[in-house]
Amino acid sequence: MKKAKLLWIDLEMTGLDPAKDKILEVAAIATDMNLNQIAEYQAIIKVDDQTIKDRMVGKFWEQNQKTRDALIAQNQNGQPLEQVERELLQFIDQHFGKEIYLAGNSIHQDRKFIEREMPKLNSKLHYRMLDVSAWKIYFENAKSKKFTKPENHRALDDINGSIEEFKWYLTFLK
Repeated sequence: MKKAKLLWIDLEMTGLDPAKDKILEVAAIATDMNLNQIAEYQAIIKVDDQTIKDRMVGKFWEQNQKTRDALIAQNQNGQPLEQVERELLQFIDQHFGKEIYLAGNSIHQDRKFIEREMPKLNSKLHYRMLDVSAWKIYFENAKSKKFTKPENHRALDDINGSIEEFKWYLTFLK
């Protein structure tokens, strides 16, 4: 029986503009609604060198030079986008039933890239999403409560941080 309901995804991209930037790294964790991990997936997507050179510039990348260098170094071993999308579809078929809710921090931004670069994956996703950043806004502004997680800007680390953050918010509901 397929138990997963939440597809936690995090993407690392060359930047934040879905029309110009590209996905470099993807990680996914399948959980049930109690946030029990069922499976995980991660991949590096090969992006052309010119896009990396043109897009991975500016203040953000200057402040995150170590992450930038690691993403660029691993890019040489990346897989074609189409292959990664096929693998993600297999991951979903293996672990999910009918409803697949996308989950993560600021997941709407990742969804824009999924819509553009992985349309077959996008078509499998429910229109509703669990966005942890909505909880962050509420707790920081209404309750003066702040969860601090490391900002490694690496896909799998960021998902694990988002799940831990969401679990922390849920403790206030008990």
